[in-house]
Amino acid sequence: MTKTLLLHSIVAGLVISVLLGLLAPQIANAQAKEVNIAWNSEAIVKNDKLTKCAVDKASYGVTKRMKAVITTYTSRPEETDDDPFIAASGKRVFDGMIANNGLPFGTRVRIPSLFGNKVFTVEDRMHKRKGTNHFDIWFADLSEAREFGAKYNITIEVLGA
Repeated sequence: MTKTLLLHSIVAGLVISVLLGLLAPQIANAQAKEVNIAWNSEAIVKNDKLTKCAVDKASYGVTKRMKAVITTYTSRPEETDDDPFIAASGKRVFDGMIANNGLPFGTRVRIPSLFGNKVFTVEDRMHKRKGTNHFDIWFADLSEAREFGAKYNITIEVLGA
């Protein structure tokens, strides 16, 4: 009985080893394909350990896609709160700033169908009636903002942080 149990354990171990040997590289490759990290020269190896790593944040991938309404606003007093040039995050308005009620300040998003690879940063909020699937892009120029109008059912890509 002991020899049979030992034989079964050895066979089971071999089967598991073979399966892991066949599947592990495929699993590792599948996971590696999902990661898109750009390393630069600031990676320092000390005692065979990575001690510092600066990652190119532009290479972060899309973590979420969502459909949204896209509108625009400017720094006119009738469109803003107390200080028309300061966003809800406390930062001064800038090209690429976007308002949204559902994402944390600093979240980066893209709107590929309208702006290609341009990255916007959430730094402002809107009236709560707008909900969380509404994005409002800050424009410096009123005529450009009006010309943009409102766009519906647009895909927003939320980028990894």
